[in-house]
Amino acid sequence: MLSLLTINWNPNPELFNLFGHVPVRYYGLLWVIGIACSYFVVRYQYRDKKISDAKFEPLFFYCFFGILIGARLGHCLFYQPEYYLHHFWEMILPIQFPPEGGWKWTGYAGLASHGGTLGLIIALWMYCRKMKMHYMDVLDMIAVSTPICACFIRLANLMNSEIIGKATDVPWAFVFERVDMLPRHPAQLYEAIAYFIFFLIMIFLYKNYGKKLHRGFFFGLCLTEIFVFRFFVEFLKENQVDFENSMSLNMGQWLSVPFVIIGVYFMFFYGKKKA
Repeated sequence: MLSLLTINWNPNPELFNLFGHVPVRYYGLLWVIGIACSYFVVRYQYRDKKISDAKFEPLFFYCFFGILIGARLGHCLFYQPEYYLHHFWEMILPIQFPPEGGWKWTGYAGLASHGGTLGLIIALWMYCRKMKMHYMDVLDMIAVSTPICACFIRLANLMNSEIIGKATDVPWAFVFERVDMLPRHPAQLYEAIAYFIFFLIMIFLYKNYGKKLHRGFFFGLCLTEIFVFRFFVEFLKENQVDFENSMSLNMGQWLSVPFVIIGVYFMFFYGKKKA
């Protein structure tokens, strides 16, 4: 019997439909809100550091496409390579080609945070070469804003009833009716709350200690806090793909380890040599 406090969760993921073919989903809207929040946080930092608007203006496009391309390729190649290597255009375009013919708009149903992080890092390297800015200075500013974007992305996953948690008897369990009728950990909500707290920590440190902390600290802290939490919250999640069932740690955990190692290095070692 389900607890009286269990939350039955079954929102319609679509807000409305354009032209009968293009659904507008909460998923996409929350992604946009997350990126917009990060945009305003980084713009504040650029102005605080007296960096010209001419250098700031192209940054959004580098970040947007770096995250989108990296997250999409990360999902396709890390989690479903056997499918997408044989359906190349579905990896690139937000559509699906059914076996019976024609096409169906699906949006980018499948984005991996590890791939998005890697794509962003590469895009920022390209941006810094173009703008002739110090790479670590830009990574530090982006790092301050990253947790708030990650928070909204996990809320997007919640609205899609995806990346669900394992079955549980905790009183705040969610029943994801689109999946089954088992009460489960709302793992997406755990992550969203954690990332919001990380964002508040970042803002506090930037406002009070930003000029004292060494170059690379915020980048390292961002990677460490997000991916350490990601590693442990994965124990409460269902595996996303079948091949993970035979693994001692799932794909998300294995992919988190190198990011944590990199983060610790930049927090404690990089700046002391380069500052």
